[in-house]
Amino acid sequence: MFKSVKNRVWAFDAEWIPDPLAGRLLYKLSAEMSDREVVEVMWKKGGATEEDPTPYLKTVLCRIVSVAAVERHQTGNDVKLHLLSLPRDSHDPAQTEERHVVGTFLSKAGQYKPQLVGFNSASADLKALIQRGVVLGLSMPEFCKRPNKPWEGEDYFDSRNSEASVDLKEVVAGWGKATPSLNEIATLSGIPGKMDVDGEQVASLWLDGHLDKIIAYNEFDALTTYLLWLRVAHFGGRFSTEHYEQEQELVREMIDAEIREGGKEHLGDFLEEWDRLKGCVERGSVAGHPVG
Repeated sequence: MFKSVKNRVWAFDAEWIPDPLAGRLLYKLSAEMSDREVVEVMWKKGGATEEDPTPYLKTVLCRIVSVAAVERHQTGNDVKLHLLSLPRDSHDPAQTEERHVVGTFLSKAGQYKPQLVGFNSASADLKALIQRGVVLGLSMPEFCKRPNKPWEGEDYFDSRNSEASVDLKEVVAGWGKATPSLNEIATLSGIPGKMDVDGEQVASLWLDGHLDKIIAYNEFDALTTYLLWLRVAHFGGRFSTEHYEQEQELVREMIDAEIREGGKEHLGDFLEEWDRLKGCVERGSVAGHPVG
């Protein structure tokens, strides 16, 4: 259990796909091969089987195509939330460049030093961002700056002594198969988990030119992660029950503003599913069947 809630908290999630350039370089593939053909080779080299045709690849071999985060900033008793989406415009070539996506997120994190919160982020999302930052030749001195002593500042490279990065999966982990997925623990808590898209579809969506759907999925995951963080913080006594309810209402207000002012109509689906699941949990039933 994390010991503190920092003034700045970013619940984030990253989405990545097999990087065709990495495949061409590593396996010396012809430049004439299509991205789809290269990705198929990468999956085959990664151990694809008939049962698992799209195996999980090392993150260093993958291109990060989207990062989303719910940013919480507290000043005194005032709390403001913001939904960060990278790229903001899926049709702008400059914004969709991996250098822009990774560089913007790590640069902002280095500038503001938030407490980063993820699910499986310690071994996946955060490591993927760092690995790809190195591959891309980025320079992120502020993000990488480390204090001489743990209490003297945020340290994203010391998960043992610093709470600069909190992995909720580690907080709720069990032994082996007892560790829940984000979808499982969120859904059972009345929080939307996986909806229309899951992680295995991301590569196909990118190859088919549907980056906008990946960004929407990424935003859903960031919202899910943030709401789970609130629930875990409430469980740990970081928020009273009244405060917890107020924090959830702030999320609703942020989503409403994104729909109204940001044109993100798809977030309405998240609100509908949240209301449905919350109602099921409160009634102690799922799909009309009593629990117990």
